[in-house]
Amino acid sequence: MRTGLALLVIMIGVLMAAVDTTIVVLALPELERSLHVPLSGVVWVIIAYLLVITVLATQVGRLGDMFGRVRMYETGFIVFIVGSALCALATNEATIIVFRVLQGVGGALITANSGAVIADTFPPERRGRAYGFNAVGFNVGAILGILLGGVIITYVSWRWIFWINVPAGLLAFSLALRVLRDSGRRQRQRLDLAGMVTMGAGLFGVLWAMTRLATVSFSGDVLAALVGGVALLVAFGFVERSRSAPMLDLSLFRIPTVTPTLLASMFQATANFAVLFLVIMYLQGVRGLSPLHASLLLVPGYLVGGLVGPFGGRISDRIGPVWPATVGLAVEIVALVVYTQLHTDSALVLVVVAAVVNGIGAGAFFPANNAAVMAAVPGEQFGIASGMLRTFANVGMVFSFAVAILVAARSIPRNLAFAIFVGTTHLSRHLAGAFTTGLRSAFLSSIAFMAIAAVLSATRVVHRHRVSPTSGGAAAGGGAGQE
Repeated sequence: MRTGLALLVIMIGVLMAAVDTTIVVLALPELERSLHVPLSGVVWVIIAYLLVITVLATQVGRLGDMFGRVRMYETGFIVFIVGSALCALATNEATIIVFRVLQGVGGALITANSGAVIADTFPPERRGRAYGFNAVGFNVGAILGILLGGVIITYVSWRWIFWINVPAGLLAFSLALRVLRDSGRRQRQRLDLAGMVTMGAGLFGVLWAMTRLATVSFSGDVLAALVGGVALLVAFGFVERSRSAPMLDLSLFRIPTVTPTLLASMFQATANFAVLFLVIMYLQGVRGLSPLHASLLLVPGYLVGGLVGPFGGRISDRIGPVWPATVGLAVEIVALVVYTQLHTDSALVLVVVAAVVNGIGAGAFFPANNAAVMAAVPGEQFGIASGMLRTFANVGMVFSFAVAILVAARSIPRNLAFAIFVGTTHLSRHLAGAFTTGLRSAFLSSIAFMAIAAVLSATRVVHRHRVSPTSGGAAAGGGAGQE
């Protein structure tokens, strides 16, 4: 009974984060008009939130290992609620972006620690199914974000897309206090501030450079941010090697299944989220749909993904995570092939079919891939592992946004690409034809990224056979035992 309630609380947290993602996309035109935010600033309402979660996920996962994963998870609700309330009260471009950053801190605490809380709560043979239900929370949240967002923005005010998080967050927080218990071993060690700072600053430099590259032409400040970010990440590696209690134990990457699993997550996100951005731009810019109507066409995919998730997780529990994750990626490649058939006069049902096929693949991939990471690492490092998984996936998401805009900018002016993404303009027939021609190249590049993810996922079969069943430590637990 308690484990079921615990899973419900975790699902609510993931649901809230997913609602906030899709609902804000629908509100972008209203935000632009109401707060007099320029087009470039509106995009940062989305990107600032994503950047913060990406930069902080590993660090707050480490804090969970040290001070309690449930405690950090519950703290995330409080920060998220405060950030949401402040977003609802925002009066201009600066305040909405700053408050979205605060909301992102709460989102990082929630999403980075949720996977570790599941790993603490459920034994290895039941984790895949638990992660499958977690996927249900994400998909239901994405659907609710679309439906609620459409109603709220049409009949009430954009401010209520943030106010709605306050009662939902308070309910989730009160349930978490009653139900969740810290059961994992804590590592009482000194904070590795040097590691946290160099990793956070390095990631921010690289991701900020990629995001700026999508919004402006290549310039000296973009190059400086990119070079500086890479240099800081290299420095982070040296810092961690010299620490007796590092923030990130680099030996985790020597566990056979960890590195391919994390990289598979990153490449899957790079492929998948670029497609999401491009399809929304196609539906709004080429086909003339409103943000709500464009998003509604994606609902069947989210619905199917939510239904498939628990079954994918259950299969992962029975036969191991490698094949469900790899087959799921292969199915997503099929969806991308369907997307390559889009042109200016395609039947819109083609988008629905592709979204459904993609939902089936994602429903198989995510529970299995999450379970693979948590099965491979020692129990006292569940928090850092969960945070790393979130970081790698979000790095892929940020890169995908840059890829989507850069591909669009090859066919149409960059400011026009932003405008159709936000949903404030449509393309002329001539530009629509040029844009859809570029779409095929973008989808083909996504197929390549997804294929890399599938190959990385499949290599874990080789790693499994190389690990001796009698070897000790995390490698045995994550190699022969899990796959």
